[in-house]
Amino acid sequence: MKHWIALPRIEGVASRQAHADLPEGTFERELGKEGFFGPATHMYHTHPPTGWIAWDGPLRPRAFDLNKLPNKLSGTAEGPWKAAEILHNQALRYRFWRTEGAMPALARNADGDELLFLHEGQGALYCDYGHLAIRDGDYIVLPRGTMWRTEFDGPAAALLIEATNDSYRLPDKGLVGPHAIFDPAMLDAPAIDDAFRAQQTPQGKVEEWRVEIKRRNLVSTVTYPFNPLDAVGWHGNLAPVRVNIRDIRPLMSHRYHLPPSAHTTFLAGRFVVCSFVPRPFETDPGALKVPFFHNNDDFDEVIFYHRGDFFSRDNIDRGMVTFHPAGFTHGPHPKALQGMLKPRKAETDEYAVMVDARDALEVGDRAAETENAAYVDSWRGSESPKAAE
Repeated sequence: MKHWIALPRIEGVASRQAHADLPEGTFERELGKEGFFGPATHMYHTHPPTGWIAWDGPLRPRAFDLNKLPNKLSGTAEGPWKAAEILHNQALRYRFWRTEGAMPALARNADGDELLFLHEGQGALYCDYGHLAIRDGDYIVLPRGTMWRTEFDGPAAALLIEATNDSYRLPDKGLVGPHAIFDPAMLDAPAIDDAFRAQQTPQGKVEEWRVEIKRRNLVSTVTYPFNPLDAVGWHGNLAPVRVNIRDIRPLMSHRYHLPPSAHTTFLAGRFVVCSFVPRPFETDPGALKVPFFHNNDDFDEVIFYHRGDFFSRDNIDRGMVTFHPAGFTHGPHPKALQGMLKPRKAETDEYAVMVDARDALEVGDRAAETENAAYVDSWRGSESPKAAE
């Protein structure tokens, strides 16, 4: 248990309730510990905290357009260990994978659990446990050591988020209960069905199958004279699971803008994965309708934009990634501030996957090739609250 130095007080002109009823002409900034879970103070400024005019140094916010990664497929599949590495640290590897058709070999990650988020495509996943039909928007958790392969109907693209030397778990949903956001009954597991049995090697037949095993980020290949996905049954409480982002029902408050932590979908020891999905805007006239400015002093923040209209960002399209390293204040772009108190429409229209990492992330070479260097300047021209009204 942590015993924080707590000194709750109000100094000067301030709101009594965070994220609501801001003093006229001010912008709120949250400074906190443990992401959004620890003690926090809310500052009230007369200028937007992101109103910089110049930036020098490696801490700048960055944006990567993964749509610009070279597509070298030419009608053939590539396995997940060929995926472009975007970001990484000792606790996670964040990769973007393009493929099509059937994988040329089975994959097995011996470094940690794998979370696959299918951005584009549909098809089938086969693994030790059976068969799953998969489509865009699916999250698929693959426990460490699972052998698996995919067969897509055409081109496909996916995020691969590895929990290095760790496992994925569901978040503690606290007062709202275990069925909030999504009921665990929504989680689908692979089935040993006709499709799974049909891909097995018939008795007496010899056919070559390769398994590419990744350990310490190096790949070893094991070759079998039969398909090793030959299980006839299993029982237990460890298996891959799938849930689609469309099935997530977000927590909402019509009088208070909830922090991103309220949308946690999966977590590992050193990072969390959150899902942003369509929801109504807050309706209380004094409540903020956009993400509040905040210092991300404990976590590096990464958001992948899956589809929709990303209301807090400008000039960000589907298939792009924003990266905000820990250590500076960030928040909505100037156009979003125009709807700080009065949104332009009744609800959001976005699907996005956020990773908050406790340890500093390094940028991969392939990501640097796709960077929009002007992203850091996109906060210029922030408008005042009066203009926003």
